[in-house]
Amino acid sequence: MPSNRTQQALAKLADLTPRQIVAELDRYIVGQQEAKKAVAIALRNRWRRQRAPEGIREEISPNNIILIGPTGCGKTEIARRLAKMAGAPFVKVEASKFTEVGYVGRDVESMVRDLVESAIDMVRTEREGEVEDLANDRVDERILDLLLPKPVAAPKVDAPAAAPAPVAGERPNLFVVSSGGDVMPSATDVAGAAGDGTVGDVALERWKRTREKLKQLLLDGQLEGREVEVEVQQQGPQMFDMMVPQGAPEGMENFTSMLQEMMPRRTKKRSVKVSEARRILLEQELDKLVDMEDVIADALERVETLGIVFLDEIDKIAGEKSQMGGPDVSREGVQRDLLPIVEGSNVQTKYGMVKTDHVLFVAAGAFHVSKPSDLIPELQGRFPIRVELKPLTEADFVRIMTEPENALTKQYTALIEAENASVSFSEDGNRELARIAAVVNERMENIGARRLHTVMTTLLEDVLYELPDREEKKIAVDATMVRERLKAISEDEDLRKYIL
Repeated sequence: MPSNRTQQALAKLADLTPRQIVAELDRYIVGQQEAKKAVAIALRNRWRRQRAPEGIREEISPNNIILIGPTGCGKTEIARRLAKMAGAPFVKVEASKFTEVGYVGRDVESMVRDLVESAIDMVRTEREGEVEDLANDRVDERILDLLLPKPVAAPKVDAPAAAPAPVAGERPNLFVVSSGGDVMPSATDVAGAAGDGTVGDVALERWKRTREKLKQLLLDGQLEGREVEVEVQQQGPQMFDMMVPQGAPEGMENFTSMLQEMMPRRTKKRSVKVSEARRILLEQELDKLVDMEDVIADALERVETLGIVFLDEIDKIAGEKSQMGGPDVSREGVQRDLLPIVEGSNVQTKYGMVKTDHVLFVAAGAFHVSKPSDLIPELQGRFPIRVELKPLTEADFVRIMTEPENALTKQYTALIEAENASVSFSEDGNRELARIAAVVNERMENIGARRLHTVMTTLLEDVLYELPDREEKKIAVDATMVRERLKAISEDEDLRKYIL
């Protein structure tokens, strides 16, 4: 049975119907409705499985998906937005970086370890958000203690010494706070310590009043430039990191981590401004308030229940095993290593054992050279759902330029407004940009929507360079401007090859 916090994470999925998931993806990704529907159903099935009777719940396997389509058509963006929407642990890995066991490189189990690290970061951030207000209050108190230490009690004596007579015209010892937050004490006759070793009531009362004044100045941000002395932890020796070679097994990392924990932690004092001290002390307070054992337990459970692994470039490991050696010598071996991970197995991490039975795997590849049937049959069976994404057309490019919430035109508008300037993209200007991008994709390598980035950057390169010194702060991007600026490049095949 999932823990309360995991159930809260699953409860978020209850409000996300497949139709709502597709509508949310439509805000950022143009077209590809079939792929959106497939991932929406897979995500909703995570919640449905938890609602199923306990006897059959463990038998329901996730619907692993292969997204097939050319580069730049939205495969990666679909998976990333899906994980963000679900609040699920998510990791994107390149299949081409893995090697068969026995070769130098990363083994496939490292993707599960990366997923666990991602989940721990996510859960820890949630926990820190819950205790942030309390941590900030504690930090304020610690900074006040550094700015104005509590009066120290005098040692106990048998008989109190006679108080020295005040010098004429001199005021008794008072805690005085200037408008800048400076504390200025003077000689005392009434604010000293009592003879029994306790701080005098009058001195304590004045210290409290002074502290309240300082606290108000601190909250108003008037003491950020003051310097205080804080204790910070020294960085441990780096020699342990050098002991772990590239591609070393997980056990080696655990061993070096254990050695580092055994080393004594040394601290040193640093003089820093209050603004910097606040950051240092906040980290220390959050470490005290957040129970890492609870974070790790919750993270491991979320990985097993909600984890999503996006396995990109899976087409690069398709094909027969090379007989001549070379970079693709272990392609088929990587596929065989992937089998138990995708099907469900126990993976050892430094935080404990993780079961991958219910982790959702979304694979993606362009499959220009190879095809999904080139994967070994066993691995094909682990990805029962296949969705083909359509290449983007000129009409799609026009929509990509304007419709999504993070559309390129909106991004460049925000960048140009930072220079107190403005830019307007006309409808015919967007159509011309889309036309040029589509033409270049046809004549050269088709890189999908990424071609819009190169076209837009080339179009506005001179504008962005001259903008700080430019007198005219209004820029109008229309079809005429696009044709003039990109004509030479789009017509010159050599230039087009290098620039666009």
